Amino acid sequence: MSKHQALMKRCEQRLEELSKQTAIKSTSLEKRLEDSGISRREFMQWSAVTATALSLPLQFAPMVAQAAELADRVPLIWLHMAECTGCSESLIRTDTPNIDTLLFDHISLEYHETLMAAAGWQAEENLEHAMEAYKGQYLLAVEGAIPTANGGHFLTVGCKGHTGVEIIEETAANAAAIVAVGTCAAFGGVQAAAPNPTGAKGINKVINQPVVNLGGCPPSEKNIVGTIMYFIMFGHLPPLDMYDRPKWAYGARVHDNCERRGRFDAGEFVETFGDHGAKEGYCLYKVGCKGPYAYNNCPTERFNHHTSWPVLAGHGCIGCSEPDFWDTMADFEKPLGRRELHSLDKTADYIGGALLGATAVGITAHAVAGIFAKNIEEVEE
Repeated sequence: MSKHQALMKRCEQRLEELSKQTAIKSTSLEKRLEDSGISRREFMQWSAVTATALSLPLQFAPMVAQAAELADRVPLIWLHMAECTGCSESLIRTDTPNIDTLLFDHISLEYHETLMAAAGWQAEENLEHAMEAYKGQYLLAVEGAIPTANGGHFLTVGCKGHTGVEIIEETAANAAAIVAVGTCAAFGGVQAAAPNPTGAKGINKVINQPVVNLGGCPPSEKNIVGTIMYFIMFGHLPPLDMYDRPKWAYGARVHDNCERRGRFDAGEFVETFGDHGAKEGYCLYKVGCKGPYAYNNCPTERFNHHTSWPVLAGHGCIGCSEPDFWDTMADFEKPLGRRELHSLDKTADYIGGALLGATAVGITAHAVAGIFAKNIEEVEE
């Protein structure tokens, strides 16, 4: 049996198990789509695109559709820790309903401080009830870093004054899977910038269970929904890279798929913001773009209904999907320099270690290496 056949069989078994469970939501996804003016054809197109995004063959498209329709069988608890709620905003801020946002609404969202009507003691009761009623079944999504200094008391949540450390340990204990949504939850975020007085950490540094990290400040809605869809389809987390990020979303450098890559190869660079090169869409490396060092699918997925992303809008990537980017990638409007260029043609599993201090290796062959080196020397002068 091939790898894809085994994966398809696992998916079929998982969906069959979910179909036998009682629907938690009273309104079907089909009805929600119909009420929002989204046709079955559009839904199937979305399923095919999502299957492709998840690095699955197109044969999985009908299973993606079935999994979406069964999403209300999967309870979701979404926690907010030390963060700005930007990751939730990435997912829910939309001018018109789309399938991703409707699917998130269709999932049995048991607890989400930003979206739920409950507050105070009622909110605490909702969380406790969800943890008990769906013990071992719920998907736990965490947004924000966990402050650990001073006994965790730099962050207390709710009317009972529980610390973030206490909340994450209790909710993670009986979760079927755990997703760190955004760089804060994954790696500590700007709260963990040196000297990190609150001892902010990513959740995988606080608990001992496996965690999938969705790096990004914020991650795109497709990365959030796609990871949830993968769990619904297979009952486990997707293949991960060295930083526990899904390879389907973080397997390629931002640089590789950037619409300005041709300008990079041609040695055409923006020298200062607002110059002729900026107006013509030249490469932003000289004004600080960290795309060659960052791994994310921003160029292909973009944000706000696939409308745009920072580089398309005219500012370089700041590497926000990478661990410690707030320290290692600064200054955000200056290039890192010649020293780090050894990592430009390395793989996703290598570059993180290289950027954080692994042994340097020579620059690999490049069609325009001479042109690029000349331009970088000009920056250094």
